[in-house]
Amino acid sequence: MYAIVEIAGLQYKVEQDQQLYVNRLQGDAGVEVSFDRVLLTDNGSVQVGAPVIDGVSVVAKIVEHVKGDKVIVFKKKRRKGYKKKNGHRQQFTKIEIVSIGGGKAKAAKKETKVEEKAEKAPVKKAAKKTDDLTLIEGIGPKAAETLVAAKIDTFAKLSKKSVEDIKAVLEAGENLAHLDPETWAKQAALAAEGKFDELKAWQDELDGGKTA
Repeated sequence: MYAIVEIAGLQYKVEQDQQLYVNRLQGDAGVEVSFDRVLLTDNGSVQVGAPVIDGVSVVAKIVEHVKGDKVIVFKKKRRKGYKKKNGHRQQFTKIEIVSIGGGKAKAAKKETKVEEKAEKAPVKKAAKKTDDLTLIEGIGPKAAETLVAAKIDTFAKLSKKSVEDIKAVLEAGENLAHLDPETWAKQAALAAEGKFDELKAWQDELDGGKTA
């Protein structure tokens, strides 16, 4: 059986026991997470959602958090004397697919407290929606953690905050007051609407989350 599922704004074809890298997720290694935006399943017969399939979810276990290869971003404006060179390493999370369809995985034999909690209350986990705020340029893991602690844990919530509101949250955190959230709400609005291609194109023009 395989499924097409949306994880952190991107779509993946997954099977049980498969390991893959996705955009960074919130949670520690060993924790199980549930994704309820399943667009298609094939278990002998194909079931297509409109746009998602009700009652079907994909459960995965976080294996580790890693960083991708370094990418050099060089910007230059002709006849302006403007040159800027930055490096970027995208953050990823390695996950292992535990089950598809909401049931217990056949291969899941470890009875840890985290797994028991996930099996007893899968609906509750699926209902709690959080977004990977590090997809917003300028927000690192520490800033994302501070925003989530302030209950700003989705793109939609972040998009409704003013620059002053976000700055107030950052100033309450540790060593975050220097960050400039000028474009964070607008970036989050695009992410909340699923316009990730448009968001990526705009981020290519930004400088660390700020307008160049």
